[in-house]
Amino acid sequence: MKDLYLLITIVQRSDAEEYEDFYRSHSVGVTYSIPCNGTAHARTLSLLGLERTEKTMLLSTVSAKMLATLKRSLTVEMKIDLPNRGVAMAVGLSGIGGMRTLEYFMAGQETETEETEEKKMQSEHELIVAIYEKGYTDLVMDAAREAGARGGTTIRAKGTGVGAEKFFGISLAEEKEIVFIVSHGEKKKDIMKAIMQKAGVDTKAHALVFSLPVSETAGFRFADTVDKDGE
Repeated sequence: MKDLYLLITIVQRSDAEEYEDFYRSHSVGVTYSIPCNGTAHARTLSLLGLERTEKTMLLSTVSAKMLATLKRSLTVEMKIDLPNRGVAMAVGLSGIGGMRTLEYFMAGQETETEETEEKKMQSEHELIVAIYEKGYTDLVMDAAREAGARGGTTIRAKGTGVGAEKFFGISLAEEKEIVFIVSHGEKKKDIMKAIMQKAGVDTKAHALVFSLPVSETAGFRFADTVDKDGE
């Protein structure tokens, strides 16, 4: 689905309702809210003016046209580029389960059938996802930070694999933690390699890692400036 994107917004939990209202006001009818926690290093939190607080992840499915509007509005209306206001990223969807599902998620949004030059442009960011045993966030994030990651956002999950209780010795049904790390493209391989070496399947963390291309971002401008100043 070249015209559809999963928009991921991570904000302070106290700001979640404000962002939900913002998306509703822009006709984004379906948004899922997930409690999560930030993992950024204390020095990074200090530089960005952030506090170590609980977060909320908002998931919305949007069209390319809606995404372009939201990207501008997140900066202008929600001031997402300012410290402590959150971040947003969009990941292109490769498929969706039928027209009724499409209609449900789009809720009246306009979609296109032809790929435009704008949609062919690649973002300089990547979304790294690591799934690991509960309680090993510090091990995973220490490895990621040593390779250049600023921080991540964690959620808890439980495997639901059918007919496969264990995979490479890893129980699928036990409670897991998932960390989402947004990285510059040139740092992605180093971060993933570090996690696999220090917290991978042969360690107690049993981390499984993959990455997704991020099509659009909002809220990273200030953080990127801090990174460049620190180089």
